[in-house]
Amino acid sequence: MALKVGSAAEPLELRKLAPADLDAVVAIDAGLIGRRRQVYFQKRLDAALRQPKLHAQFAAVRNGVPAGYVLARLLAGEFGGTEPALRLEVIGVRPEFRGQGIGLRLLAELEAWGRHCAAREVRTLATWRDHDLLRFLDRAGFDLGRDQVVHCAVHAGPIGGLEPVAGSIEEARVPEKDYGAPVTNDFEALARDRADVRLLARDDLPAILAIDRRVTGRDREGYLTGVLHEALADSAVRVSLVARREGVTAGFVMAKTDYGDFGRTEPVAVIDTLGVDPEFTGRGIGTALLSQLFLNLQALQVEYVETVIARENTELLQFFYRAGFAPSQRLEFVKHFS
Repeated sequence: MALKVGSAAEPLELRKLAPADLDAVVAIDAGLIGRRRQVYFQKRLDAALRQPKLHAQFAAVRNGVPAGYVLARLLAGEFGGTEPALRLEVIGVRPEFRGQGIGLRLLAELEAWGRHCAAREVRTLATWRDHDLLRFLDRAGFDLGRDQVVHCAVHAGPIGGLEPVAGSIEEARVPEKDYGAPVTNDFEALARDRADVRLLARDDLPAILAIDRRVTGRDREGYLTGVLHEALADSAVRVSLVARREGVTAGFVMAKTDYGDFGRTEPVAVIDTLGVDPEFTGRGIGTALLSQLFLNLQALQVEYVETVIARENTELLQFFYRAGFAPSQRLEFVKHFS
């Protein structure tokens, strides 16, 4: 008797995702969430081709038919992390193949890849209303994480008592903009005087590394270099910023737009790292960075900003709460593996 397409008796092949799998992955995802995310998956595949050491993307194939997929990346310093970890971005199984353990097999393949990168845990986020995903995470051995997920609606109003920094993302992309030219608006002059905030450039890396070392006490050159290269390689997600004051770099924010991680269907900005030189603490640099970030995200029609903060980092949590952030409906989940 011929085996059915979804028969668990057929061998399951696990392999790396290839560009030729794009249409199948998009179709599976659309069947699960009711919306096609072609651009999102294309960007994730492109990112894996650019930086294969940072991305793990696997397909499960049965009888020549893609049955499921998993996309993840290696965390090397995001959200204040100190040890390598995996970030599970999206996982999906074709409905007719469900109940056959394919999701767990994909996760095991991901963990095997992570061990070669010295990672010993995989992290992900899920809204508490996504009951199917929560049941899967439970079966897969995930526990509720310790970190706090906070978010804020993007707006043009004051942040933490500071007016938004004048300018748009288009203005920030013009390197020859003369910030010393006469201004016609007292509000713009006031905002500019607090900090000169602009998009991240390749030449900013040494100053960013120096600030990060002073703030964290660690050398995260590999992580920050990778983030900078990612930001410069994809202008569609290039929203990382630096702030200068008194002629020196005073702070930075590493952020990116997220068009689909963790099952999202609307664009969200994710702040990976925010750093202010200790010499400029209390002078509005962090707030100026957030203010310009919000204005830039409005131009990109991004409605929310999100970040993950260790619950022990009360100072940073208080900063984001004062800036208008609040606990998200999304929760962090962590699985440790040996």
